Amino acid sequence: MRALLGGHKMSIKLRIWRNNQFSGWQPNLWDLFFLLIVFVFFVALAWAATQMTSPYKVGEAIPIHLSIRYLPRYALLTVLRMAVAVFFSLLFTFSMGALAAKNKHAERVLIPLVDILQSIPVLGFLSITVVAFIYLFPNSLLGPESAAIFAIFTSQAWNMFLGFYQSLKTLPHDLREASAMLKLSGWQRFWKVEVPFAMPSLIWNTMMSLSASWFFIVAAEAITVNKQTILLPGIGSYISVAISQMNKPAVLYSILAMLVVIFLYDQLIFRPLIVWSERFKSEESLDGKKAKSVFTYFLHKTRFMAVIGNFFYVLFDEFVNLRSFTRAKQLSYSAPKKTKSFSIFVFIWYAFISLLGLAFVIFLLQYIFKTLSMHELMHVLLFGVYTSLRIVVLLIICSVVWVPIGVWIGLRPRATQIVQPIAQFCASFPAYLLFPVVVMLIIRFHLNIQIWTTPLMILGTQWYILFNVIAGASALPKDLVYATKNFEVKGWLWWKRFIFPGIFPYLITGAITAAGGAWNASIVAEYVNWGHTTLIASGLGAYITQVTNLGDFPRIALGLSVMCFYVLIFNRLVWQPLYNLAEKRFSTE
Repeated sequence: MRALLGGHKMSIKLRIWRNNQFSGWQPNLWDLFFLLIVFVFFVALAWAATQMTSPYKVGEAIPIHLSIRYLPRYALLTVLRMAVAVFFSLLFTFSMGALAAKNKHAERVLIPLVDILQSIPVLGFLSITVVAFIYLFPNSLLGPESAAIFAIFTSQAWNMFLGFYQSLKTLPHDLREASAMLKLSGWQRFWKVEVPFAMPSLIWNTMMSLSASWFFIVAAEAITVNKQTILLPGIGSYISVAISQMNKPAVLYSILAMLVVIFLYDQLIFRPLIVWSERFKSEESLDGKKAKSVFTYFLHKTRFMAVIGNFFYVLFDEFVNLRSFTRAKQLSYSAPKKTKSFSIFVFIWYAFISLLGLAFVIFLLQYIFKTLSMHELMHVLLFGVYTSLRIVVLLIICSVVWVPIGVWIGLRPRATQIVQPIAQFCASFPAYLLFPVVVMLIIRFHLNIQIWTTPLMILGTQWYILFNVIAGASALPKDLVYATKNFEVKGWLWWKRFIFPGIFPYLITGAITAAGGAWNASIVAEYVNWGHTTLIASGLGAYITQVTNLGDFPRIALGLSVMCFYVLIFNRLVWQPLYNLAEKRFSTE
């Protein structure tokens, strides 16, 4: 009966919406223009979907043409893969991020696990998953496509997860108290309080994640495993073929295509999202001016799109206020009372996780040392030391350079609008496109490979810190900003007492994702090639790249295991204590 009443109530709402929206509605030219855009979008989407599900057999060569006229279709296919990966990344973020923030037992498992997963190189995921997806979708291109999308997902999801988790952990107490006073259920509080509060940070982290996926798009689309290469039609494969053929004009065409695509999704997606997220801020910007979007300006001139927007608003309102969720027991932010059954469940949970981890470690050790020796293990551990030193040095350099710049940008909304698309393009720039310059400089000036290939790793590191610091500085309470100005708090005191405590949670999130990005970038920074010339630096990334190309699975497992070992050490000794410090001490409330 309640379900029937709920459905009847929704039908009444939709009927009211229909009567209000279509009474006296007249389309205009802007409606026709945007309907044409929507039509073209769905036609292009349908074409790309048919291309991604076409018949394919392993070993069959997929031609990649370097003519500039093929770039639009390649760009469309690449963007579709990224969009699908973003969708699944958001699902993972909203579900697992919320679980980690609200359940300490899940948090103890998920945070170290995500920290490990974000450091595993894209090649590591591809070497494991591509065979499984090809087996799951036999005689279809959907198998390699699914593997590529999963690889792109792994370059996006972890940063979004950590940013969302950090936002929920630092939710202001006044918002928690307001949700309790309004008697919101846990479901309603999540969508009406927690998600809106996290939205500005989530949008910035989504931009950063999308940029990170561009960084690894060559590895995701030009799949090389067990001496078998699969080139999926896309910008990544286009770049890979252009580099292997030393075709400089094609490399320039790919840069131009990337610039156009990044500009389009910045103007059509992220700028409107930033304008939309302004409504979730409790304070005006420092200069009193709100973010603007040209696309949103013209969208507001339409009438039909406003009708569609209101329709989705009604549906979302029903989704948030579902009867089965709104009647849930009121949740409290205080610690729940521990019962005997709950304690038994927690014990079983930790015992299960421990046994599962132990079984996996035993199986992995047996698999690795069945063919490899302890001498090889020590050799790979030394490679890990080299890569770790590079990462630590890069994190320090990037923090010193980008924290002051990020704070300056974040405190000036007008500068944020200017810098955002520029930073997006720079963050999206694949390291592969710099290989010709790096190889030629190292060979011509006889530079040290161990040192001068390392700057390539910065491309996958610095932007995580910059984007998170900008988000943190933008979220600083404006009354405190004005108070520091009125009391003329300047210099080191301003940084020590106000800026560092305010941006510290964001900086830690950026540093963690930057470290993971640096581990990931090591596979391209330590193994550089241009045509027939290959430069190899001593490090774990180069080792994993070499054994992956050879299809040596025991050594792939060894390399990834050693990388996970180093990441666990960093997580337990550095990141977890800093996260606890950010949550307990550094707060602007």
